[in-house]
Amino acid sequence: MLKQETFAICAADLSAMLQRWQDYLRHEKQVSKHTLRAYTGDITHFITFLAAHLNKPPGLNDLSDVGIRDFRAWMSRKALDGTSNASRARSLSGVKNLLSWLDRQGIMHNAAINTVRTPKLPHKLPRPLHENQAKDVLKNAGLMATEDWVEARDRALFTLLYGCGLRIDEALQLDIKHQPRDGLLRVIGKGSKERQVPVIDLVSRALQNYLDICPFPLDADRPIFLGTRGGRLNQGVAQKAMRSLRNTLGLPENATPHALRHSFATHLLQNGANLREIQELLGHASLSTTQRYTEINAEELMKIYKAAHPRS
Repeated sequence: MLKQETFAICAADLSAMLQRWQDYLRHEKQVSKHTLRAYTGDITHFITFLAAHLNKPPGLNDLSDVGIRDFRAWMSRKALDGTSNASRARSLSGVKNLLSWLDRQGIMHNAAINTVRTPKLPHKLPRPLHENQAKDVLKNAGLMATEDWVEARDRALFTLLYGCGLRIDEALQLDIKHQPRDGLLRVIGKGSKERQVPVIDLVSRALQNYLDICPFPLDADRPIFLGTRGGRLNQGVAQKAMRSLRNTLGLPENATPHALRHSFATHLLQNGANLREIQELLGHASLSTTQRYTEINAEELMKIYKAAHPRS
């Protein structure tokens, strides 16, 4: 959410449009909380920079007149502040989103924004767990919990992430009414895109074991995964539980809830699933995103080759 200080440093016309853009992201585009927080933070930084750069509260006309040198000065400022290439690329994406929306609404047009080069990003591969590490996570999930139902909850959550390849946010947004039916789970992913994911017996049993001993009422609109006060489980609590488990089991730093999703995809690929199938299961919009997992598989094969070949 944009803070009141952001609106205060804008001219009235830009302030009103920022509110409308924020509503568009939240209600029409239905971006994730993480994306909304990132975009609004980036816009706050850009508007603050622009106000100091122009020495006045910027309005829509000022935003329309921002040139390539001004954008470069903003990006340079972020670089000097120690912001990484990935963060600067995301910041630029947030500003482009705002200006593109203003253009589509017929409110203003900025000709320079599309000439700004996105900072070059390093080629990063997903970091999955090995199969035995993933099994250790599921076997010992909730090990540090002080209550039986919390232990069952953590095991059900981590089993769902690994067994169905869900994003942590997708899992935590599930309500009781979304429970698997006929062996399928209905998931609402990024951009409110819906997909159906098969649910294996291991996942079904873990979910049912948790729900059987959950101390709170299981109304249809109540979240499946609950915190100790009965509200929707916070993502940070799940991440903390994984950190505790990682330290206890001596797992690597990449042992995170999201790594279970990466592990799901990698292990399916290693066991013969094709990319199109994995793309559908993960809810990727583009096959190129899923293709990253083939590079992981190739790396693993090369390690095996070098370790086993007599002339390597």
